[in-house]
This record gives sequence, structure tokens and C-alpha cells, in this order.
Amino acid sequence: MVSRILKVDPFDLVVFGGTGDLAYRKLFPALFRRFLDGQFSEPTRLIGVSRQPLDSAAYRRTIAEALQKFSTEAGRADEVKAFLDMIDYVPLDVGQDAGWDLLAERLSGDPSRVRAFYLATAADRFGPIAKQLAAHALVTPNSRIIVEKPIGHDAASAARINDAIGAVFSERQIFRIDHYLGKETVQNLMALRFANALFEPLWNSAHIDHVELTVAESIGVESRGTYYENSGALRDMVQNHLLQLLCLVAMEPPASLEADAVRGEKLKVLESLAPIDASNAAQATVRGQYRAGASEGGAVPSYAQDVGNPDTATETFVALKVAVANWRWAGTPFYLRTGKRLPQRVSEVIVAFRKIPHSIFSAESGRISKTRLVIRLQPDEGIKLWLMLKEPGAGGMRLRYVPLDMNFAEAFQIYAPEAYERLLMDVIRGNATLFMRRDEVEAAWRWIDPIREAWSHMSDGPRPYFAGTWGPAAAIALVERDGRSWNEDVV
Repeated sequence: MVSRILKVDPFDLVVFGGTGDLAYRKLFPALFRRFLDGQFSEPTRLIGVSRQPLDSAAYRRTIAEALQKFSTEAGRADEVKAFLDMIDYVPLDVGQDAGWDLLAERLSGDPSRVRAFYLATAADRFGPIAKQLAAHALVTPNSRIIVEKPIGHDAASAARINDAIGAVFSERQIFRIDHYLGKETVQNLMALRFANALFEPLWNSAHIDHVELTVAESIGVESRGTYYENSGALRDMVQNHLLQLLCLVAMEPPASLEADAVRGEKLKVLESLAPIDASNAAQATVRGQYRAGASEGGAVPSYAQDVGNPDTATETFVALKVAVANWRWAGTPFYLRTGKRLPQRVSEVIVAFRKIPHSIFSAESGRISKTRLVIRLQPDEGIKLWLMLKEPGAGGMRLRYVPLDMNFAEAFQIYAPEAYERLLMDVIRGNATLFMRRDEVEAAWRWIDPIREAWSHMSDGPRPYFAGTWGPAAAIALVERDGRSWNEDVV
């Protein structure tokens, strides 16, 4: 199957934090892939900005090295050279006035061109950068600004950052990026629900027993220890990735796929989440922190050793029991979990349907398991529908639990773009469907903040779990006291 490539008009993309890990590991490899697929039109310009005292030639060499390390297509020397020729560099300290005139000079030309500013920086730089862009007349009607999560560390700081950006850019020009929303399977979740007659009539508490959302990482904090100490798993993963996935699973059908129609329905879900606060946090939440243990690569240190702080109380694991308090989902719990140093890297949505009301099969036929829809985001993106079927053969009625399996790579036999590839091109097109609106971000923080406040008053800290396991035992109890279990056999 051939994927259609729709070219975008010529554009300028300025990457603040252009010598950072995100730029090298994700952004420029994603742009290179879009370039290889012929999606760019001439003359497109890519400009890196950072404090590093580099000239453009030296910067291009660093990009070439990054492509060698992070792109599977880096061996195509002629294409690499043509891509590097599009790249420029401006040394600039965003906290100073010097250097902005040089950036303005590099951006001079047709003011009607799409001009995108990607802020691959700490969130406390978002407002100052926006202010400087306005002060140096770099914001045009066709400009966009792209900001990375986390936007703030609580509802109040998120509102301040949004105010600062909003003083310069209109809401239609602001793209708050969550790369999970760019994954092929996440978008297929909407197609699965709203383009098929099979699931939507069953997509409610009358037919769905519970929903599990798992985002598991096998690695530790790696080089992000300083950031993680000030964040933790709740802020780093739950406030954005997991809540966004929950919204897509739980939202009502939007009137259309227009950005505001979709985001309006997601906002309704966030506003329908039953509060978790001091009154119920002990029963509805589990937080953990990994201890030394074993992973696929052998023995690994504890989180405290990784960050050099023996007294750290930062959580590296969170499990939550969440209720969506509306008619569609009343009585159906959503179990969320995320953590580092877990047995494997996997992100999945598991929709467990209710048991059949009456079995006509004898005990000798085998145990009847719940029908499960498993939507895997990573790795090996795909969808499985686990069903009870008769085992082939003449030995009587023996039931087996087997999946109808659709692996995207096998089914479509095309390269599936990385999330950043799709999202960057959506920015250039001005399509905000897969980006978060201001009210979504702040609603998510308003729900998260009482959990952190409740934790701060608890006498016990994060529960320990060994690296390479599925988190604290209390996370298992969180589900099992409801007569359910985490679906690790399917994971």
C-alpha cells in the first residue's frame, strides 16, 4: 500500500533549544524523514537557536551527527546534504536582547509565509521567549508557537504561562504538543470508535466492565534526574499522556473532526472526573519508587542512587482508580498506571467488556474470559480483540482465548510516521486537532493538584518496588480488591 504524501507550503521553523536532546533525538530526525518523503516545498528554512557559540556550518555538523545516531536513513548522503543546506543557526540567549536582530534578519522575506517557533526549552522560558518575539516584531499573522509539556507544575503556574503566551499569540496560533496524540494507534482509536458500527453501541458502562491505561518504561530516569526530581510520575506522565488517552477513550462522539469539536469533548471528560483528594487519595492512588534490581541489561541502581539523593520522596510509579462521573461511564472504573524500571516498555489501552450473563458451556469446555480490546501504542503499534473461540479438532467443545490481531506494520506494509513527524506537519498546516487547548491543560492540572496536596499530608511516602517488577504490591491490591486484576498476561 502506498501512502499519499501531501506537500506543505514553504515555511520557516525556528527551534529554540536547538542544541538540546529533544532537537537532536526527535525534531530534526522527524523533519529529515518528512524531507525524504518529499513533503517540503522550496524554499523551506530550519533555524536552530541556542546559547552555544556555533556558526551555521558547525551547527549543521552537529545535526549530521544526530542523524547518524538517531535516523535510520542517515546513510543517504546526498539527501542528508540537501537537508542540511536548509538549516541555519543563530546563537542567542533568550534572556538577553542581543542576537534577536540577527534572527529577524534570517527570517526576513515574505511575511505571509508560515513561521513556526518551537520552544524545546524549560517551561519557565516560554513567556520570556514569546515576549521577545513580540518586542522584535517577529510574530506575523501566519505565525505559530509550539510548546512542550509540562506546561507549568500546577494549575496556577500553567495559567501564568498560558497568560504570557496568550498576550502575544492568539489561541489558534498556540500548539501545545503531547507527542502521544501523534501516534498512529491513538488516532486509530477515534477511527475504531466512530467509523465502525460494531463498538460505539457497546461503548458504555452497560457493556464495559473496566478500562486499563498503562504507560510503562523499562528505563530509569537516565539523564533527566534533575527534571524528574521536580516533577515525578504524576506530573510527568499522568497530567498529560494518561489523561489525554483517557479523554479519547471516554469522550462523547464529536460533531466533526474539527479541532475545537474534538477538544471540546475531551474537556467535558476532564470536567467529569470524580475528584481524588484528601478524602479518598489513600484508597484511590498508589505511588512508588524503584529500588535497585534487575532489568534486561542486568543489575540497575535505585532511583535514589540515580539522582544522588538518598532522602528523595519523588514517585517513579503511579497507579490510580479513576471514575468518570457521567451517564455513559457511571460504574465503570478506569485504572491508570505508569512507571519507570518496569519489566518492559509498553503503552496500551485495554477495554475489558463485561462477562456474558449466562454460560451454556460445561466446565470441561474451559474458563470463559472477558472479551478484551487491546490497543497498543508502543512498541509494535496495533489492535487485538481477544475472544473466546472453539479449539479446532474433534475432541468436543473446548474453548480457547485467542486474539484477532492487526499489527499496523504488517497490515498496511508502509512506514508509519513517528509522532513528531505528523505533529510538526499539522502545525505547518494549522491543524490543531491533536494539540491541547488552554482549557484542557488547566482542567487537567485542577484535577491533579488535589492528589499532590493529599500526598503531601500523608505520613508515608512512595512505596518501594524492585526494578524490573510491575510496581508496589499495593498497585495490585488497588485493582484486586475490586475483583479484577491488571492485564499483564496480555501485555
